Amino acid sequence: MPVIAVAGLKGGVGKSTIAVSLATELHTRGASVLLADADPQRSILTWAAQAAELELEHAAPTTVALHAGFHRPGQIPDGYEWTIVDTPPQDGKGLRSALMVADVVLFPVQPGPFDAWRLGDAAEQLEEAQTVRPELAGAVVLNRMARTALAAGAREALAELGLPVLISTLGNRVAYAEAIAAGRGLTSYAPNSPAANEVRALTNEVIALVTRRGRRRKGGKRGR
Repeated sequence: MPVIAVAGLKGGVGKSTIAVSLATELHTRGASVLLADADPQRSILTWAAQAAELELEHAAPTTVALHAGFHRPGQIPDGYEWTIVDTPPQDGKGLRSALMVADVVLFPVQPGPFDAWRLGDAAEQLEEAQTVRPELAGAVVLNRMARTALAAGAREALAELGLPVLISTLGNRVAYAEAIAAGRGLTSYAPNSPAANEVRALTNEVIALVTRRGRRRKGGKRGR
């Protein structure tokens, strides 16, 4: 059961939208998915309630709330093929919990220095966690990118932090907000849109990242 945490130490970077987009796309592909809301604002639970009100439950994965200290045993329900966790913003404890339970941590970043500065702190915490959990993987997701040139510049700036930056980027598109407001996932709300293609590409890359991580773990076990 891979656990994917969408995390960061800065609010407003699009964590909840990315968590919903990934979870609903995996759900659409037929996987059993748990979408866990650890953010006290409960934005994802509000989205799920909107889906239920519009009788769109079939389009939404199972959604639950998590509370502080969700790294403790038994806090995250098991039995799902994928678990996507939306962590609290500006909360070091929430990030630490994510680093203790996740297989992969995604850090959304928008263009601009403020996000990069805060990401540096998160990268340090990730590196510390990897001394205890070397199998833990982390990657940056460039979000709300307006131009390709911005993405190229952001990659260069973020490379100094030592975190891999995913090839897939998400654009600054109104379709993301519209899908959330409609209680839908992006790829079901606007399946033929550029935004939907972005989400599919991101999902494929996350799946590949998890697969590579699993191969490395198996290889390490054989080596011992």
